[in-house]
Amino acid sequence: MSILNTDTIKGFKIYLQEKEKTAATVEKYMRDITAFAQWLNGREIEKPLLLEYKATLLKRLSARSVNSVISSINSLLEYLGCDIRVKTLKIQRRMFIDKTRELTRAEYERLLNAARAEGNERLRLLIQTICATGIRVSELEHITVEAANNGRAEIYCKGKLRIILLPRELCKMLKEYTNERKIKSGSVFVTKTGHPLDRSNIWSDMKKLCKKARVDDSKVFPHNLRHLFARTFYSKKRDIVRLADILGHSSVNTTRIYTMESGDEHRKLLECLDLLIC
Repeated sequence: MSILNTDTIKGFKIYLQEKEKTAATVEKYMRDITAFAQWLNGREIEKPLLLEYKATLLKRLSARSVNSVISSINSLLEYLGCDIRVKTLKIQRRMFIDKTRELTRAEYERLLNAARAEGNERLRLLIQTICATGIRVSELEHITVEAANNGRAEIYCKGKLRIILLPRELCKMLKEYTNERKIKSGSVFVTKTGHPLDRSNIWSDMKKLCKKARVDDSKVFPHNLRHLFARTFYSKKRDIVRLADILGHSSVNTTRIYTMESGDEHRKLLECLDLLIC
């Protein structure tokens, strides 16, 4: 069996990059494998230890998070040429989203108002751009001056070219923003030095709005804007196949996760059926 050391981890990173994994995926796998290596503390990778590590993960992580780490480890085992794998947990598909994680339209508007009150127009427009298009935060760099002028952004990811159509009003807002800041070409959302904003900076800036916006910080992160877009689109169109295409999902099963509503909304639907006779 193999011992997980610094050279092995570096080699695994190159392996992931050669498989054309996204930068975010590589970063996530590196985080998982580094934590695993620290836990192993020089011991050889063997099935009993893998199962022991899985048990420790179950004590502090959700089932989905455990499966995510297992996916990273199994990818490492494949790279090492090991014939062992760790089984993921079987999770029954949830019907409802956790209410503490559901960002509502009203809360979204309060975040925008808070950003304006803080004088952070870049963040205010960034939040609206993600929420109005459903793009991933990692795709934000593709929202360029050229895309605003053309009304569409082209995103190449995981061997697929995806076209993102930008609403006319959003294009107008983006062009006004770039004209005011004299951004002539390239990414709209950039640092003072002209580099595309980092996802960690965006995440941090959004969290700073929570108190002023009176929104629980467990709901405020870039990917939740993508979920709000998906729920809003589905509530109006009820076309999950088209939504999957817009979000760039290869399976509608993934898209269903994005369209889940809270238990309260489902309860309201049941009460509207009028099937109880007193």
